[in-house]
Order: sequence, then structure tokens, then C-alpha cells
Amino acid sequence: MSDQHASPLVRQINDGNWLPQEEAEALRAELYYQRAIHTYFTMQPALNVIGMRDGSEAQFGSGYNVLPIWKDRMDSRTWVPTPNADVIYAMSYLDLRETGPLVVNAPANVIGMFTDFFQRTITDVGAIGPDRARGGLYLLLPPGYDGHVPGGYFTFRSSTFNVFLFFRTIMGQGDGEPDPAAGVAVAERTRIFPLWTEEKDALPMEFPNASGIRLDMMYPTDATYWTKLKEFVDVEPVSAIDPELRGVLASIGIVKGQPFEPTGWQSEQLQRAVETAPKMILALAQLGRDDQRNRYYHDRQWEQAWAGGTAEWMQESYLDVNTRARFFQYAYSSAPAMNIHSTGAGSKYPFTYRDADGDFLTGSSTYRLHLPANIPAGLFWAATAYNVIDGTMPETEQLLPSTNGYYEIPQNDDGSIDLWFGPAKPQDVTDAAFVQTVPGRDFIVAFRLYGTTSEFYDQTWRPDDLVKVPDGSDVGG
Repeated sequence: MSDQHASPLVRQINDGNWLPQEEAEALRAELYYQRAIHTYFTMQPALNVIGMRDGSEAQFGSGYNVLPIWKDRMDSRTWVPTPNADVIYAMSYLDLRETGPLVVNAPANVIGMFTDFFQRTITDVGAIGPDRARGGLYLLLPPGYDGHVPGGYFTFRSSTFNVFLFFRTIMGQGDGEPDPAAGVAVAERTRIFPLWTEEKDALPMEFPNASGIRLDMMYPTDATYWTKLKEFVDVEPVSAIDPELRGVLASIGIVKGQPFEPTGWQSEQLQRAVETAPKMILALAQLGRDDQRNRYYHDRQWEQAWAGGTAEWMQESYLDVNTRARFFQYAYSSAPAMNIHSTGAGSKYPFTYRDADGDFLTGSSTYRLHLPANIPAGLFWAATAYNVIDGTMPETEQLLPSTNGYYEIPQNDDGSIDLWFGPAKPQDVTDAAFVQTVPGRDFIVAFRLYGTTSEFYDQTWRPDDLVKVPDGSDVGG
């Protein structure tokens, strides 16, 4: 019988006695599972880019001199979260622990960035970066570097030994369609070499063509999620992860320099977490935010990936861990150039899961996207469909589920244009105005604006919502 003179917690927990053994073991397992969920949410940025690195290096090899370029554009055969089919991609993975300080000679007119392996921006490169689109020499210093730092460089220190190099270059205007050659030529002017290596000993650059290859660059969905995380923790400096988060990792057995050997019940909870955590992240996106910070407009369905904060997911007084986790479930790379209000430079990425009625976009239906005249993109615009779960491109006969301003898309009398998304191209719609979807699979539409102009920011120009077209309607003309 409870003693009325006992303290509240004594009375609350088993009348002041130890728990039954089975209950104690069940609670320990539940806490382990919850810590694994927490770990998944917070480590998703790292596992996202680790998956990209491992997929790339398995196909093209590793090394500071290897820079794969998608020379014929990136299509749905490359599994990576929300890639842009409408620029030329060049991506590589630098290991400063192996090379020491690295110099990257970035060409002019690159739209790019360097990030650490938590995908925290080291610096933008290009119009928003210190080179201001003129190109320049970037010096990347590893964590803890205390050697000489020469002048003449844009010098930055990474918090992780692993660094992600992500360059995008603009295609040229071909005959009624984009011409990738101009963008490839710019990307291939990139040069990378260790600071202290003599010129005669620096490895020549390699630019393998990554287009047309079936390539898996996604993060793990099984127990290798945890083993790859452990490998990452072991090679990176202690300073790369704050002590409290290291404590969460330690509570599931991931400690730098110590064996990671989960027991049977621990392995069960890790498997449960790697299957459930991504569903939890998806559920948060599906149910939406109560504060509506992610909405671009009061009266439309378009959202923004950073929920109105910064490129680091900071709100006024907190780090938005849920929004960050969802971003790295379906996207990768974040930098100020993508989020700050920079007129005539930088880029914007409104996206939507829903049509004008608020219903989720489904690949079994056909939709029209009306874009008013004078799209506020000084460089170019693009509209792309993605799988809603992980941001990969839906693979159809089209292969490139995207269209852009390089194509000759018929204009309406007022200069506006209409784009169409659906399982089959509507009658009288041109190929360039149509993006094919997968029947029975939900999708996202992203609308990119590069070189965003003031009309977007003051909302005098706004894209319409996607409108579902009734079956059998005459959508052409």
C-alpha cells in the first residue's frame, strides 16, 4: 500500500520498488529505439551524402582528381534525391584527411558550393560566392589544420575531413532545345590539387561522363545505415559532432574508436528504427505544419524547403530538425544561394505536393500548370516531377521528367504558357510542354528559377496551382 508520506515519484513508480524485470527490459528497448529514431533524424544529412559518395565512387573511382559530370544531363536512371535535369551537374567527394589542404580552381559562371559531410555550407561558389561568378582559387583546410595558410585564395576551413563539391553549370541555347555542351565545357575547366603537391606530381583531372548510367546514389534503407554511420563517426574529428548528440549516438553503441556490436535485441530495434523513422519523416510532411511557415503564398499550395528560415534550417530561436530531416529524405545540398533573397542571382525552388483543390498529386491523373508571362528567372526556369517519397525521378519512357525555358513551348495570347503532367500526353500538347508521370504513384512538382528577379520576391508574379484535368477533357489548344 502506498505511503501518503512518500514523495510523488516514489508513489508513481511501483510503490518505491524496482520494476519487474520484463518491464525494465521492455522500457530499455523502447528507449534504445527512440534514441535510434533521434539518431536517424539528426544524421540524415550525413547518410544522404555518404550514399551519394559511395554510389559515385563505386562506379567512377575515388580521388581528388575524379569529377564525374552528367554531360548529357541527369535523367531518371540516376537515383539521387531531387536532381536537376536542366543544368549540367559535376559532383565529387574530397577527403582532406588523405590530401591535406586542397585547392579548387573553380571556373567562372559556376553555380555551386562546398559543404561538409553534414551538408553544412562551407561556402557558395559563383554569383553568391566570393568569386562573384568570375571564378577563382578556393583553398579548403581540414579540421585542426595549423600549418601555413598562404594568401591569394578564398580560404575556408571544413568541420569534417570529407567535403562535398557540387558544381552546376548552365546549358546553352540549341535549336529549340538546350545544348549541354556549353555547360560541360565550363565544368571541365575545374582543376583540383593538394596545396603542397608540386605541379609535376599532381594527378591529371578525370571527367567521366555519368549520363546514361544506371547509378544508385541513395542512402541506405537497411542495417548498413548504422554501420556506415559508425564508419563516418570513426574517421571524422570529435569536434564535428557536439557532445550531446554524441551522447545520443553512444546510447545506441556508436562511439568513436570503439567497436559497434549490437546485441540481438538491439539489432531488432535498429531494424525497426530504420524502417519506421523514414515513415515518421514522411508523415510530418504529409500532415503539414500548423504554423504554415512552409507556404510561399497565402492562397496557393506552393511550399519552400526551408520553411521560411535559413539554409541551415534555423528559425528565430531554434533549429527546425523535422524540416531538415524531410529535406534530406527527398533532397540534398543546401546553401545560402538557394534561400536568401538575392535579386538577379541565386535560385528559388518552390515545390508542391498538392493540386489546386488541396489533393495530393497522383501519377494516374493529368494536371495543367499555368505559368503567367514573364517568368522572373534571369538565367532560366525549369519544372520537374519527382517521386514523393525520396525525390528520385519517376522513370518513364521520357527519362527526363522535366521541361525548361530553353524549349520552344507554345505561348498563349498573353505570353503565358501551360505545362502538363500526367501518365499520357494530352492531345495537341507539344512534347516540350509535357512531363510524364507513373500511374498509381504520387509525385512532387518543383519549379526552379535561376537568377530570380524582384517580381518573384514581391509576388507580383506567382505560378498558378496545378489543376486536375477531368478525364476525357479536351486539354489541347
